[in-house]
Amino acid sequence: MKQRILYVRLPCNPIFPIGVVYLSDHVHKLFPEIKQRILDLGTVPPLDFKETLDKSINEFKPTLLVFSWRDIQIYAPVGGRAGNPLQNAFEFYYAKNPLIRLRGAVGGLKVTMAYYGEIWRNIGLIRRGFKQAKQYYSETRLVVGGGAVSVFYEQLKSDLPKGTIVSVGEGETLLQKLLRGEDFLDERCYVVGENDIRKKLIHEPPTPIEKTACNYKYIQSIWPEFDYYFQEHDFYIGIQTKRGCPHNCCYCVYTVVEGKQVRINPADEIIREMRQLYDRGIRNFWFTDAQFIPARKFIKNTEELLQKILDSGMTDIHWAAYIRADNLTPNLCNLMAKTGMNYFEIGITSGSQELVRKMRMGYKLRSVLQNCRDLKMAGFNDIVSVNYSFNVIDETFDTIRQTIAYHRELENIFGADKLKPAIFFIGLQPHTHLEEYALDKNILKPGYNPMSLMPWTAKKLLWNPEPLGSFFGEVCLQAWRENSNNFGQEVIKILEKRLGKADLEEALTAPIEKKKK
Repeated sequence: MKQRILYVRLPCNPIFPIGVVYLSDHVHKLFPEIKQRILDLGTVPPLDFKETLDKSINEFKPTLLVFSWRDIQIYAPVGGRAGNPLQNAFEFYYAKNPLIRLRGAVGGLKVTMAYYGEIWRNIGLIRRGFKQAKQYYSETRLVVGGGAVSVFYEQLKSDLPKGTIVSVGEGETLLQKLLRGEDFLDERCYVVGENDIRKKLIHEPPTPIEKTACNYKYIQSIWPEFDYYFQEHDFYIGIQTKRGCPHNCCYCVYTVVEGKQVRINPADEIIREMRQLYDRGIRNFWFTDAQFIPARKFIKNTEELLQKILDSGMTDIHWAAYIRADNLTPNLCNLMAKTGMNYFEIGITSGSQELVRKMRMGYKLRSVLQNCRDLKMAGFNDIVSVNYSFNVIDETFDTIRQTIAYHRELENIFGADKLKPAIFFIGLQPHTHLEEYALDKNILKPGYNPMSLMPWTAKKLLWNPEPLGSFFGEVCLQAWRENSNNFGQEVIKILEKRLGKADLEEALTAPIEKKKK
C-alpha cells in the first residue's frame, strides 16, 4: 500500500504552521510519490475540532498520522487562556485585599481549567484520530512532535497511545527513516510502551539537513485551508533562515531543542521562498530563527541575505525577528532599515551587566546601547520592545536601579513613545540551567512535574522567589491597578519612584570577582 501522510497541527493561536509546512515539503522532495495532506486546527472553530478531524481522516485515509503540538506552558504577561495568567497569579499570591485575592483565585481557576482542558482535549484528539485512521488501515503509524512535545516529552509518555513515536526537535530525518523502513531509534525520539527514553535525549545534537526553498505551489495543493493566512495582510508568514543557537542563557530551552550547532540556509534559497510568498501578496515576514544573528561570525551571512532581499526588488516588505542587539554593525543596521524591519525586540532580560553575566547570556550591555544608536542613525523609527525579567538570579535593589538607568538610556535613543518594556517573570522550563539551579537550591524537588499548574507548583515555576517576590508582586499589582493598558512602562515608573535609578556607568560595569582559594 502506498503511504498517505496526514499532518494535523493541534489547535493554537492562528500562527502560520511553519513546522508542518517545512516537514511536508521535505518529505515531498524525497518521496514525490507519497500523498500528503495538511490539516491546521488553528483555523477551525473549537466546536468543529472533532468533526473536522474525523472528516479529514475519512476522506484521506492516512497510513501515517503526524500531529504537531505547539503550546503547553502559559507563563506570560499577556491575555490568553481565560484571562491574564500573570495577573491572576499575582493577585492570588500577593494581594492584601481579600476580595482581590478572591478575584485572582477565581481567575486562576479559570486559567487552570482551560490549561488542563487543552491538554486533555489535545490528547483526546490524538487518540481519536489514531483510532479513526486504524479503521481504514490497521498498521497506521502515529508520530507526535512539535515545540510542546520537545520540552515535555518525558511527561507525555503516559498519556499517548502505545506505539506512538514521540519526536523531539526536528523531525525530517526521523520521517525519512520511517518512510524508508529503516531503524529510526538513533534519532531524537522514542516509541511509547516499546523502548525506554534515553537520558538527556533532548541534549543530543539533531541530524543536519540541507534546506532548500519550500515549494509553496505544492503546499497549496495539499492544504485546503492554505488561503487562511493569505486573506488578511496583517499576518506575518514564517521564514526560517537558520537553525540552532550556540548560547547558554540559563532559562532558555531553544539551545537544546534546536542544538548548539548553527546551520545556515543558503541565502538564494531563502529569497526563492520569500519570492513565492511575495507573489501571493505577502508583505509581512517573520524570520523564525531562534536568533536571527546568533553570533558575530554569522554577521556576513545576515548581510548577504539582507542585501539579496534589497537586490530582489522586494522593497515594500516588512519583517521582524528575534535579534541579539550586541551583534549589530553599522552596515547591518543600514540594511535592516532599508529592507523594512519594522519591529525590533531587545531581549536583554536585565539592564545590569552583573546579572546578564550570571544568567550566562554572553553579551555586553554597552555594545547593545551603541548598536541601538547605530540602528536609530540608520533610520529605524518603529516600535522597539525590550524584555525585562525581574527577580532573576541574585537580583537586588541595586541591580533594579541599574536596569532602570539602562531603560531610560534606551528611551533617550529611540524615544519614550517608541520603546515598549515587556515585563516577564521567567517560566522555569525543564532541560535548562535554571532548572538545575532550582534543584540544587532545593527550590524544586527531583521528580517534580513541570506541567503541573497546581498553586504550590506554579508559584515556583513562575520564577519570582523571595526575598524580592512579594516586593515585585506589590509593584505589579499597583501597575495593573493604575495603568493596566501600559503595564510595562508603569512598572518601570513605580520602581524608579520607589528605588531611584543608578548611574548608567554602574549598570554597564560588572567587575569579575576573584574567587578565594
